[in-house]
Amino acid sequence: MDTRRLGKTGFDVSVIGFGAWAIGADWGDVDDETSMQALHAAVDAGVTFFDTADVYGDGRSEQLIARLRRERDEELVVATKAGRRLPVQSVAGYSPENLESFVARSQKNLETDCLDLVQLHCPPTDLFYHQEVFVALDDLVRAGRIANYGVSVERVEEALKALDYPGVSTIQIIYNIFRQRPEERLFPAAQIADVGIIARVPLASGLLTGKITADTVFPANDHRSYNRHGEVFDVGETFSGVDIEAGLAALAEIQAILPEGETLASLALRFCCSHPAVSTVIPGAKTPAQVHVNANAGVHCILSEGTLARLHEIYQRYIAPSVHNRW
Repeated sequence: MDTRRLGKTGFDVSVIGFGAWAIGADWGDVDDETSMQALHAAVDAGVTFFDTADVYGDGRSEQLIARLRRERDEELVVATKAGRRLPVQSVAGYSPENLESFVARSQKNLETDCLDLVQLHCPPTDLFYHQEVFVALDDLVRAGRIANYGVSVERVEEALKALDYPGVSTIQIIYNIFRQRPEERLFPAAQIADVGIIARVPLASGLLTGKITADTVFPANDHRSYNRHGEVFDVGETFSGVDIEAGLAALAEIQAILPEGETLASLALRFCCSHPAVSTVIPGAKTPAQVHVNANAGVHCILSEGTLARLHEIYQRYIAPSVHNRW
C-alpha cells in the first residue's frame, strides 16, 4: 500500500483509507461482527487511516474503531467529525462549549484522551467567516484534547475559505470522476498551504462501481433511497449529485477505456489517488471482500496521463453541465 503525508498533521497514512459511514448507518443493514471483519481486513491490507463521525450510527462506528484499536498493535490514524449532532445547523451551535462536548463524546467512544484529527462536519457556509470557531479549536489543541483539526465541506468555496485559518490541517471534500472541480483552485491552494486532502465519496455512492442500474432498488434505510433529491442532507452526498441516467451514459464510455485487468471501482479510486494533492481516499466498505477491492487500488495507484485525459473529457461532456458549478 502506498503512503502519503497527511498535510500539517505530519502523519503518514495509507493512500486508500477506510470510510466508516457504512458500518455505522445509512447504507442498509449492518452487522457488527461483519464490520469488524472488514476493519481487520483493512489493517491486514495495509490501511492505516480510518475516517468516522460521531453521528455514524450515533457513535456505533466510533466504538467499532475503538475495538479495532484494542485488537491490533499497528499504529492507526483515526479521524472523526463533529457538528452534525446539532438539532439545527447554525454558527451558534459551534460554540466552545458544544465543541468541547462533541470532543468529549468522541473521546469516550474512541477510548482515547486525545483525538488524532477532528473535522467540522459540513457546517453552515457562514461558519467559515467566524474566526472564533477556529480559535476554539486551537484552544482544544493547546489543551491536548485533539492533536489536529480540519474541515469536511460540501463546497469548494468553503474549503478555500478554510485555508485562511492556519490551524486547519486537512480538508475533506467529495472528489471523484464525477466531481472534478476541486482540481481547479482548491488542490493547488491546499498544496501551497500544506493542507492534506481527504477525498470522500470516491465511488459516487456505488455508481462508479458499475453495479448500479436505472432499475436498482435500495432499502428504505439506505440514503440512496431516502436522499435521492436531498430530502435529509445535501444531495451531493448521494451519487455525488449526479443524475442516474447521465451517470450511466458516462459509465458506458468509461467502460470502453478501461485498461486491461482494471475494474471500474479500481479505476475510480486510482483516479483520486492520481492527483498529488490527495493524501488519502476513503471508500466505504461493509465486508472484507469490499475492503480487498478498495485496497488493491492503493498499489501502483497512478493512472496514465492518457487515461486521465479521457476521464476529464467524459466528465466535461456528460457530468459537468449539471454538477460542476453546484459544489
